[in-house]
Amino acid sequence: QVQLVESGGGLVQPGGSLRLSCAVSGGDFRGANVHWYRQAPGKEREWVARITAGGNTNYPDSVKGRFTASRDNAKNTVYLQMNSLKPEDTAVYYCNCLSTWGRGTQVTVFP
Repeated sequence: QVQLVESGGGLVQPGGSLRLSCAVSGGDFRGANVHWYRQAPGKEREWVARITAGGNTNYPDSVKGRFTASRDNAKNTVYLQMNSLKPEDTAVYYCNCLSTWGRGTQVTVFP
């Protein structure tokens, strides 16, 4: 059974940084693409990053240049480095891998 556990969220001021982690267990992590999504209150879930099994990354324009996804296959973990955070980045952040979702981690950007 695949399980994903996100961590690293918190409260940060605008312009600050956070690094989220997503630990994956129970599946073929090394051969899998991993996606990050976020969902703000009252809004639909929004895709924010993809990292392929080979380490290639893609981002929407809303976070490009500020967010960076990476992975450590030895630790079965994917990271999302978020810099220059804005209040509109406030959301619950989820990772998705092998058709499984984690429970999310809250990120709040608040002056």
